[in-house]
Amino acid sequence: MATKQAPTRQAITLKGSTAIVTDFFKFAVNTILYQRGVYPADDFHLVKKYGQTVMLTQDLAVQNYLDKILQQVQKWLLTGGVTQLVLAIIAKDSRSTLERWVFDIHLQTSTEETETPAPSKPESQIQAEIRDILKQIVSTVTFLPTMDEPTVFNILAYTSESADVPADEWVDTDPLAIEASKSQQVKLRSFSTDVHRVEAMVAYRYDG
Repeated sequence: MATKQAPTRQAITLKGSTAIVTDFFKFAVNTILYQRGVYPADDFHLVKKYGQTVMLTQDLAVQNYLDKILQQVQKWLLTGGVTQLVLAIIAKDSRSTLERWVFDIHLQTSTEETETPAPSKPESQIQAEIRDILKQIVSTVTFLPTMDEPTVFNILAYTSESADVPADEWVDTDPLAIEASKSQQVKLRSFSTDVHRVEAMVAYRYDG
């Protein structure tokens, strides 16, 4: 006689995890650009995400730039081709790097060889972890130096050697590092899915 099994929660797939990480990066970048005043506050509007209110740019040029980057990042995430994403905030006139927001991306180790694989992580828990990182980004204004000069930003992607990098869209570039003697670092929170783990930190120029 057949027995009915209780339904098990569906594990988050690579595709699902990729969508979560890509979404997070989109909202993290927007939060940083808003909080650090890279663009005027009027350029942003409020949206609901992760059970809270977050800011999104309304500037079409910035939207298109981010969308193009995120489309490629999504492809790399699906193939394990991206290991780190960096948002650098740069002084417009001197071109010196003022802040470097770093997001390390790790593939979670497989549990296939174990008899009892880890239970799937609830999406509510993932969203709570993402919410904590975004709140932490907002709170960084309490210790990051004030930026009184006009700034611009650039996004860097660090990829594995096997990654397929479109030559016409991505080029090798300066890492936009801050001199070690003038750099302070603060580690931020992390979040993880069943597939990816994302760790965040910010390095900032400190001339004191």
